[in-house]
Amino acid sequence: MARGQQKIQSQQKAAKKAADAKRAEGHDQKKAAQAALTYQCSVCKSQMPDPKTYKQHFVNKHPKVTLPEELKDVVA
Repeated sequence: MARGQQKIQSQQKAAKKAADAKRAEGHDQKKAAQAALTYQCSVCKSQMPDPKTYKQHFVNKHPKVTLPEELKDVVA
């Protein structure tokens, strides 16, 4: 019966060690989200994930500025 208790303690210790290692590794979601923001507005420097969102942003937030060449053929 003693071996059974040792096994449970060993499993708990290993699970705690794995959780601590994962926590120390960092926040992967933040890095992935930042990497997904590939387009940057030429006027206000805000970042967008895709050209469709970029065009919508540009049309709504900067209506007086002419549309950049890279966004003219994008369908919004």
